[in-house]
Amino acid sequence: MDTDSFLTDIMPAVEQWLAGGRQVALATVVSVQGTAPRREGAKMAVSSEGEIAGSVSGGCVEGAVIQEALQVLRKGRPKVVTYGITPDMITDVGLSCGGTIRVYIEPLDW
Repeated sequence: MDTDSFLTDIMPAVEQWLAGGRQVALATVVSVQGTAPRREGAKMAVSSEGEIAGSVSGGCVEGAVIQEALQVLRKGRPKVVTYGITPDMITDVGLSCGGTIRVYIEPLDW
């Protein structure tokens, strides 16, 4: 996601959430190995109410990223999470396309 897309697609929601007193976390794809629905730089914002704007995987792992983002907001510390195909795919969240992504999730402090 380029800067223009971030500003037009995600920022209006982020501004609305912040104006409404919600906290916001930003998830960014920082690494892609193999095939993945989104490239490095793809972003998704998550409000403290679980609302989202943007996408890091086209729907494959967004639910898991929301949960991680809410945890980041509670603890106030960023983290990196990895999603991909694993031997335990029945119980793990992963990408059906076979790739692996690393997502950096940080609380926005504006």
